[in-house]
Amino acid sequence: MWYHFEEGSSFSQGALKLSARVLNGIAIRDQIYGELKQEIAALGAAGIRPGLAAVLVGENPASQIYVRSKIAACEQLGLGSWLHTPSAAVTTEEMLSLVAELNARDDVDGILVQLPLPPQVDTKAVLEAVDPAKDVDGFHPVNLGRLVSGRAGLVACTPAGCMEILRRSGIAVEGANAAVVGRSDIVGKPMALLLVHANATVTICHSKTRDLAGVVRQADIVVAAIGRAAMIEPEWVRPGATVIDVGTTRVTDAAQVERIFANYPARLAQFREKGFTLVGDVHPDVAEVAGAITPVPGGVGPLTIAMLMSNTVKAARLRRTPKASTNTPPNTTSNTASMKTPGAAAAKS
Repeated sequence: MWYHFEEGSSFSQGALKLSARVLNGIAIRDQIYGELKQEIAALGAAGIRPGLAAVLVGENPASQIYVRSKIAACEQLGLGSWLHTPSAAVTTEEMLSLVAELNARDDVDGILVQLPLPPQVDTKAVLEAVDPAKDVDGFHPVNLGRLVSGRAGLVACTPAGCMEILRRSGIAVEGANAAVVGRSDIVGKPMALLLVHANATVTICHSKTRDLAGVVRQADIVVAAIGRAAMIEPEWVRPGATVIDVGTTRVTDAAQVERIFANYPARLAQFREKGFTLVGDVHPDVAEVAGAITPVPGGVGPLTIAMLMSNTVKAARLRRTPKASTNTPPNTTSNTASMKTPGAAAAKS
């Protein structure tokens, strides 16, 4: 972590004292893991060990890192895990056959197909072939449809993690104005739906939004998920707003890094040592304006993996326990009643 935590709600990067409270994703992840371990133990007492099967095609270095971290999380929590590694030359038919095999296995509760897939593979066909009850990524149209209609299902991990950050940090969502910058099926759209279910008033922003900065500036909560390094500038953010930075871009251009981190000598020093740095969608100077902000790294990223684990445990409970509830609100992103998102009870009003 590049952030030095001090007493109170402020933090510093290098020599510059900032005003925003850091929403520490690592600490929140650890809270969730503690709760999951209790449910995993209860399932184990009933002879059930939740299991996740990951499919990693080819040798994409970034994908390898992501999948290794997910398998490591399974091992940490005591979940079963299996890694399937088809070659980069795999066909759509071969991928569909593998998914069908995993669908048929009762010991596999969750199926994770790591993206991107090679260009010759029909990605949509593969993702839609996953049994919705095992779709722990929350990408299947059935689960997205359930989210839209307010029915129980498996929710996309990154948006679910963002909601956990807000809830566990005591950020008021009900009645807040929220701007979601980005409209992807994986983050932007489900994020907006979860906020709506939590009774926020939501604006979805994108590249065609008129006066994008002005729209974002009206928000009490800003979720940046557009995939452009440091795009959200300080003047875009309302003083005191909560900012959730979903983006992570690996930047190697020295001039760009020096522009972004001009006020952060510690980050510049680390860049010069490593030759790269990770940058979110939010400019670091936003921390001088915001009331609360997630860091990059150490903010949303750990929650994405935590919610993948949560979805795997939830899938095992729903699939393999006879009395599992099917009435859980879609924005109850984890597995215990204590982890409901604010506004769930009034989500249909």
